[in-house]
Amino acid sequence: MEERVILVDENDKVIGTEEKLKAHQNGGKLHRAFSIFIFNSKGEMLLQKRAKSKYHFGGLWTNACCSHPNPDKPLEDTVHKKLEQEMGFDTDLKETFTFIYKAESENNLTEHELDHVFIGKFDGEPKINPEEADEWKWINIEELQKDIKENPGKYTPWFKIALERVISERNNI
Repeated sequence: MEERVILVDENDKVIGTEEKLKAHQNGGKLHRAFSIFIFNSKGEMLLQKRAKSKYHFGGLWTNACCSHPNPDKPLEDTVHKKLEQEMGFDTDLKETFTFIYKAESENNLTEHELDHVFIGKFDGEPKINPEEADEWKWINIEELQKDIKENPGKYTPWFKIALERVISERNNI
């Protein structure tokens, strides 16, 4: 059965569900998503390089985990389950803000998401799921900001949009 996403309005009110791929076609329908940003005790951020096999934005660097909540479960449950599935660990997470963005991918698909942003701390070593991520790394914020300026095409759109606010919010977790 095809994975479904939760369609929402600009106020995050549920208006239905849609097959995941269909929600990303024809200009993209606004749907609920989440992004998890993880920091270690040194203040470094955990990045994953999305698996090249992903149907959109594959092979790009992004935050530790991002996905769509399960329509049949609370957002908190899906967030923790997906972090464990993608990165092989779970940790306490705090939802810090939401934002809406729209981005075209290289294969005529559109991400149009109301993204719930979570921040957490972790000091271990991830065990990435190769279906989700090709690589991972810890990176200090200054180095990351410099690389994004010099190589913006190496990073996912939602990651670049949320990054500065995440950096300012990280001390509140």
